[in-house]
Amino acid sequence: MELRRNPRVSPVAAASVVLLVALCSVLEIRASDPVFYDSFDEPFQGRWVVSEKEDYKGRGILGSREMSNPQKKRNFQIEAFKHKVVVDPKYADKTWKILEHAIHEIYNHNASGLSFEELYRNAYNMVLHKFGEKLYSGLVSTMTAHLKEISKSIEDSQGGLFLEELNRKWNDHNKALQMIRDILKYMDRTFIPSTCKTPVHELGLILWRDNVIYSPKIRSRLLDTLLELVLQERTGDVINRGLMRNIIKMLMDLGSSVYQEEFEQPFLDVSAEFYKGESQKFIESCDSGEYLKKAEKRLYEEIDRVTHYLDAKSEVKITNVVEKEMIANHMLALVHMENSGLVNMLLDDKYEDLGRMYSLFRRVPNGLSTVRDVMTSHIRDIGKQLVSDPEKLKDPVEFVQRLLDEKDKYDGIIGSAFGNDKTFQNALNSSFEYFINLNPRSPEFISLFVDDKLRKGLKGVSEEDVEVILDKVMMLFRYLQEKDVFEKCYKQHLAKRFLSGKTVSDDAERSLIVKLKTECGSQFTSKLEGMLTDRKTSQDTMQGFYSSHPELSEGPTLTVQVLTTGSWPTQSAVTCNLPAEMFSLCEKFRSYYLGTQRSEAVMANQYGDG
Repeated sequence: MELRRNPRVSPVAAASVVLLVALCSVLEIRASDPVFYDSFDEPFQGRWVVSEKEDYKGRGILGSREMSNPQKKRNFQIEAFKHKVVVDPKYADKTWKILEHAIHEIYNHNASGLSFEELYRNAYNMVLHKFGEKLYSGLVSTMTAHLKEISKSIEDSQGGLFLEELNRKWNDHNKALQMIRDILKYMDRTFIPSTCKTPVHELGLILWRDNVIYSPKIRSRLLDTLLELVLQERTGDVINRGLMRNIIKMLMDLGSSVYQEEFEQPFLDVSAEFYKGESQKFIESCDSGEYLKKAEKRLYEEIDRVTHYLDAKSEVKITNVVEKEMIANHMLALVHMENSGLVNMLLDDKYEDLGRMYSLFRRVPNGLSTVRDVMTSHIRDIGKQLVSDPEKLKDPVEFVQRLLDEKDKYDGIIGSAFGNDKTFQNALNSSFEYFINLNPRSPEFISLFVDDKLRKGLKGVSEEDVEVILDKVMMLFRYLQEKDVFEKCYKQHLAKRFLSGKTVSDDAERSLIVKLKTECGSQFTSKLEGMLTDRKTSQDTMQGFYSSHPELSEGPTLTVQVLTTGSWPTQSAVTCNLPAEMFSLCEKFRSYYLGTQRSEAVMANQYGDG
């Protein structure tokens, strides 16, 4: 072959071309070799960075000639390397062996010698080179193998060591799972979401569930052991609550369905049978108060058990079991139990037992209505006996006092034992209204009670205590259906107190009339208020009379009540023969009173004319 020199190509240029061809050949040869490199989260494809030096901006290496010739100047762009990188076919197997060995070491408690940075890089590159499926499936098989060995170790544990071994292995598995998760974090973040596979941590829990908890030799043994420990605690033994809490939490961590199926539902079923038998034994051997104490104790024990080592959501379920088996199923028997039921508690003022019955019965359907109905029936029976007993009706004041005593008693029970329950208070009011009106003389008796108190019964009593008594009278007054009968009787009694001057306190009289006015309106008390006004006017008139006749301070004393027609009860006039001295005194008062009235009339006319 003959090489002919091109006169247009200089020797220097020819040498440059040869050198460039040789360099490209070398690069092509090296590109065909297997290449291993560490990649990063973001590939460099399309992201090459050209040097910012002025000599390289927009120019290629071979652009010296063009650079020297501005007229033929052209831009040169550097592109990404287009040759395909070929990975060693054994790369995935070798890398997985390294990661598999690391997982074995982690489970064997030899993780201290591992380089987690290197392991992370290996897992990272496997995913990057499209070996994520191999990595994931290898993880599943390796963890499964270890968990089968762990399951065998737990199965071989004896007696009380069973739960301790299970708890220890569970803690080891969690620690190992955390390390493995850290190594495979890149797979967790990229490969698993894109392939819709189970994340590493959740996968570890599922494998533990399937290979350990669901192991035929562990599954039933675990449930029996847990239920046996609960039974031991219920019968008074002390158990390791910390260990129980860890095992129950393990089941909860595996998922709510695992906790419910593997423990909670069997626990509730066994508890129902336990309390069904125990409640029957208690109902046959205890009185009502003792039974309620035992039921309350059991209820609080279950709440405490939930607090210490069960799922908080189990509280409602287990308390419902106790409430149904120990309260709802024996509710009527407890209320009507002979010599100790609700009626006996009411009669004997057993506030503690009544309060316990109220707090327990309110937890079950129709519990409070049952207690309320029995209480209402009992109060009405007592009231009917009171209003129908001739002996108790002989003394009206004593009759009303018994009513007040009964009302105070049941107000105290409702306030202290029944939490001031409005429905119980309404039932009490309804019962009193029922039997008070069975006695047609109740309005008269209440008026006589007031008359007795305002004549003599309130002497030496403080104003606060007077108000308390008057409020109780008003409470009985509200129950009356024949309030007009009371008004008629009260007006008669008030007139007698005023005319005889035997009222204890004008303030007390006025306070009661104000309460009646507030309750029934001004029309109901208009005449009573007129009587009060007449009493005050009469007192002022008598003071004026004696002030104008100082000579009458010695001798007989005259007291005159000036009454307004229509305000006072009508009475038949009685002729009275007065001694001459008293007659003279009366005439002087007549003259004074008529003179006073004329003066007031003249003043009224003067003001009217003005």
